[in-house]
Amino acid sequence: MANEMKRFENKVVVVTGGSRGIGLSIAERFAQEGAKVCVSANEKSVHDAAARLRESGFDAISVETDVTDKSQVVALYDEVASKLGEVDVSVQNAGVVTIAKLPDLTESEWDRVMAVNTKGVFLCCQEAATRMLRAGKPGRLINTAAGQARQGFVYTPHYAASKFGVLGITQSLAKELAPTGITVNAFCPGIITTDMWSYNDEAWGKLLGDYKPGELMAEWVAAIPMKRAGNGRDVAGLVTFLASDDAAYITGQTVNVDGGMFMS
Repeated sequence: MANEMKRFENKVVVVTGGSRGIGLSIAERFAQEGAKVCVSANEKSVHDAAARLRESGFDAISVETDVTDKSQVVALYDEVASKLGEVDVSVQNAGVVTIAKLPDLTESEWDRVMAVNTKGVFLCCQEAATRMLRAGKPGRLINTAAGQARQGFVYTPHYAASKFGVLGITQSLAKELAPTGITVNAFCPGIITTDMWSYNDEAWGKLLGDYKPGELMAEWVAAIPMKRAGNGRDVAGLVTFLASDDAAYITGQTVNVDGGMFMS
C-alpha cells in the first residue's frame, strides 16, 4: 500500500458500534491505513468482525461493551491500553433507533435511545480524553450524529433529541479541550446502506403509508441531490480525514455525509 495511505501507522483507534455497518467500515479504513484498531459493540458478533480484520492482515482486537455503563467503558479503554497502547483516536459510533407514533413511544424506548446515543457518546469521550490528556496526546474524538441532528423527523423525537445532544457534547468538549490539541468533531450520515436503514425503511414505511419493503427507501434516495444512497466507504473517508494531521485545526464542527440532503 502506498505510503500516503499509512497515515495512522502506530496509532491506536477505538470504534464503538464497530461490529457492522458504518462502524465496521470506519474500522476497516483505519486498519488499511496502518492503525491498530479495537472494534467494540454490545454484541458477540464484534469478535467475528475483529477476526476478519486480522485475517486480512490487520492489527485488530474486539471488546464487548455496553457504552451506557461507565465501568464497561473504563474496562474497554483499559483493555485497549494493555493490548494496543493508549488511544489516539476514539470514534463514538454506537447507536440505536426505534420508530413509533407519539402515543405508542414508550418511556423505556426513550431512555434506551438517549442512553446509548447520547450518554454513551459522552462516557466514551470522557474516558478517551482523560487518557489522551494523561498521555499528552493531541488525540481525536469523533462522534456519530445523524441527519436528525439537523432536522427532526416524524415518529422519532427520542432519536432526534439524542442526536441533537451529540452536537452539544461535541461543541462543548471541543471548546474545553482545544488548548490541549485534542480535537472533537462530529458527522451526520444521511441514508447509508446499513441494517439500521433497512429497519428504517420497513418501520417508517408501515407508518407513513402502505409501502412494500424498499419502496420508501427508493423515494427518499430519488430525492437526494446525488441520486444514490451512501455507503460505509463514503463515511470512512471523512472520519479518517478528521482524525488525520490535515484536520489538526478543525474542531467543534459537524459535517454532513449525505449526498446533499442537508446543506447547512
